[in-house]
Amino acid sequence: MLEGKVVAVTGAGRGVGREIALLCAKHGAAVVVNDPGVGGGGEGGDEGPAQETVNDIVAAGGKAWANLAFVNDPAGATSIIEDAVQRFGRIDAVVNNAGILRDTIWHKMSHEDWRAVIDVHLNGTFNVSKAATPYFREQQSGSFIHFTSTSGLIGNVGQANYSAAKLGIVGLSQSIALDMARAGVRSNCIAPFAWSRMTASIPAETPEQKQRVERLKTMSADKIAPLVVYLASDASQEVTNQIFSVRKNEIVLYNKPRPIRSMTKLEGWTPESIADELIPAFKPSFARADEVSAHVFPYDPI
Repeated sequence: MLEGKVVAVTGAGRGVGREIALLCAKHGAAVVVNDPGVGGGGEGGDEGPAQETVNDIVAAGGKAWANLAFVNDPAGATSIIEDAVQRFGRIDAVVNNAGILRDTIWHKMSHEDWRAVIDVHLNGTFNVSKAATPYFREQQSGSFIHFTSTSGLIGNVGQANYSAAKLGIVGLSQSIALDMARAGVRSNCIAPFAWSRMTASIPAETPEQKQRVERLKTMSADKIAPLVVYLASDASQEVTNQIFSVRKNEIVLYNKPRPIRSMTKLEGWTPESIADELIPAFKPSFARADEVSAHVFPYDPI
């Protein structure tokens, strides 16, 4: 599916990113494996994970190069794309998978934890995508594959920073898809369900939370990779501006927010008429106030 292609995968030293890099290489792509080897909250650094993924690809007969840059640094993000072009001659797909978590209930969230998560997820996605854009425009082709989350699409407790970043990525992807369509460039999002180092930090205190964690443990990271390979390939040339999820062997397509009800009052609305007329009419269509992904996906994937 990816013979002759060059793919850059961020956060590819472990978990979902590693599985994506391995499968892209198996399908013929040369892969830039980006991972600074930080901890789940963005602390530290270790070249081991990226190099190990590269070593495994090369041992299997593939082509890969390790990049240790931080995606939240514009110069570092640029180096990821430059490594692809200098080492392998081009760049065909960017997989924005890198991320950290600093989960805290809203009233205890610090400015530092807010900025750190936004910087890696949202700004990091912007930085790497921006660096690849001139090459995509010049060759009139390319694929952006961004990782969002049901924490942003649906909501989750204790993840205001992560949820905001992940829904922001959806908006970014949509704008990229619209702005780059004339250049033949695609931009799509994937919300993965998989047990990894990041999801291992999800609180599991209540029976419902424990049930959710146990369900996640059955969803392996390698199940996400086939959709990424497809979206990076020429076979997906007509697929852009979409949001997908992968849950084990289930692939989900999301709709975008669209109006579901409207009501017009010719004389105009007052606060009282909103309370007496509008809200009772709208209330049957209200989203559940405490909704999280477990309410939307209450069943176990096969």
